[in-house]
Amino acid sequence: MIGTIFNVCMILVGSLIGRFLHKGLKPELQKILTQSLGLAAALIGINAVVQNMPKRHYPVLFIVSLAIGGVVGQWLNIETHFDNLVNRFSKPDPNSKTNFAEGLATAILLYCIGSLSILGPIQAALKQDYTFLFTNGMLDGITSIVLASTFGFGIALAAGAVFIWQGSIYLIAFYLQNAISSSMVTELTIVGGILIFASGLGLLKIQKISVLNLLPSLVVPIVGVLILQAF
Repeated sequence: MIGTIFNVCMILVGSLIGRFLHKGLKPELQKILTQSLGLAAALIGINAVVQNMPKRHYPVLFIVSLAIGGVVGQWLNIETHFDNLVNRFSKPDPNSKTNFAEGLATAILLYCIGSLSILGPIQAALKQDYTFLFTNGMLDGITSIVLASTFGFGIALAAGAVFIWQGSIYLIAFYLQNAISSSMVTELTIVGGILIFASGLGLLKIQKISVLNLLPSLVVPIVGVLILQAF
């Protein structure tokens, strides 16, 4: 768990630095930072999809995952519950609430759904190799500065999600070493890349997509690959 702890610490440090920058940033600078982050998120999402599409063994699984996950997420109304929870701790300005909720959701996706964040804990658990996690920690630290300077120190809450996410992957990989396949990681990364791209579109105000209601889509590839590999 050394790599995961390092990753979490970098997010906290980056968020703290970004919080101090937030005090001196003009609305125009905050706007351009948000747009920059939106472009980065969209590019990261596209890159994740493009890199992993040729490796996939189940061509339509990501489509099924998004469909099933979207239906489940809409039924659970995840976005509304999440916004209500976030709004309890955010500013009274409605615009600030929406932006913070969107920013926190983006942070969680950017930190958790990526090749380094997925493969890092697996490498650490199976080979005691922390290279991916250390690299990911440095990238997340820089991202946190940009996020926190735009959305505030509340972005540090994403560190908890990172710890749970990477810690869970680490424990699963450690205890189920023979059950993890490259196909599962590939399919999960494709779906995650699509969600990151959708989040980027929202930040750029091109298209508002209920990314939070699509989060259950991340579970479907894991279950789907396990079922398909059983036959």
